Amino acid sequence: MLTNREFSALAERYLNLVYRVALNCVGSPADADDVTQNTMLRLLRQKEGFQSEEHAKRWLIRVAVNESKRLLTAPWRRHTVTLEELAAVLPGEDREGQELLEAVLSLPGKYRLPLYLYYYEGYQVGEIGELLSRRPSTVQTQLARGRELLKKQLTEVNGRG
Repeated sequence: MLTNREFSALAERYLNLVYRVALNCVGSPADADDVTQNTMLRLLRQKEGFQSEEHAKRWLIRVAVNESKRLLTAPWRRHTVTLEELAAVLPGEDREGQELLEAVLSLPGKYRLPLYLYYYEGYQVGEIGELLSRRPSTVQTQLARGRELLKKQLTEVNGRG
């Protein structure tokens, strides 16, 4: 069982990471808050300690993904959030960064989350496969297709396509 000090340290260190993963999965800041809260409650109730810092980080990402999936499959979930609403709660970026953010957020979830974990969190393909319960070859394909979709969207937006 985690002590209060261990829980507090892990929660403080990984709260933003869990929120960002959840936001990438569910697309709504309010839903991401719910997923983050549920993930932290699961951490608080965790009976076994973690082997390492990386083990705790991976566990939290996995739980956040699972909680996101649970939320998205709930029968009452029938609402969406516009990209403008989502962009309003994320830190301000330059024009190019904002275009990239909107393009990434408009991707289907199966491409959006692997791209986020790869480029923003620094995970390797095999690690993403473990976190998302997908084969590495599937993750590689999703990364390649996601990049291609991003390239297509960005060239169309910039009038080069």
